[in-house]
Amino acid sequence: MLKINTYSIKGVKTGEFLLPKEFGDVVNESLLAQAIRVYEERSHVGLRNTKTRSEINRTGKKVYAQKGTGGARHGSRRSNVFVGGGVIFGPRPLRRVLELPTKLKVLAKNTALIAKIIAREVVVVEDLSKVNKTKMAGEFIKKISADFKSKKFTFITSETGKSVNQFLRNLKNTNNVNFQEASALDIFKGGTIILDQNIFEVAKPVKVVKKVIKKTK
Repeated sequence: MLKINTYSIKGVKTGEFLLPKEFGDVVNESLLAQAIRVYEERSHVGLRNTKTRSEINRTGKKVYAQKGTGGARHGSRRSNVFVGGGVIFGPRPLRRVLELPTKLKVLAKNTALIAKIIAREVVVVEDLSKVNKTKMAGEFIKKISADFKSKKFTFITSETGKSVNQFLRNLKNTNNVNFQEASALDIFKGGTIILDQNIFEVAKPVKVVKKVIKKTK
């Protein structure tokens, strides 16, 4: 199993954290490349456009006489051979939306996290939920910057730690996202990843108490 360094919110290294088995320990490079391509393609608006000669706002009058000028035979100024004319076979609006199945999204996110751990660009914070000021989070980043040369940081919070997002979003060169909503692209291109330890906590099963009803005669 992979190990991740753990820190307190004061920037003090406290030990190591073992990544749960369900995340695995091997990077699926082909799946990661596919997921990054899908997410990057979806970020493109796809509205690039060039005008054809029929869309150019210019007179359609013939440039000059067909014969007797010594020049080439031209018609409208909208032709592509003139400056300001139409464009032939230029890019047209096209919106392509690529999708990944839900299971592949989860696997891609896990393999992106594993790749970051192998590259030693992931830390776990034990008490991230105790952050109540932007200044506190900024001081934490300054202290761990000595161990990591990255200039970009991404906080990944748990469901129970969403309240700290209001203090993290004001930091420069940082991003914050909930773990359930994070994608493989957010993790892979997020610089140094700062994980809330509560992400890995498994909810304890609730014990069901059965009532015994005594039968009366």
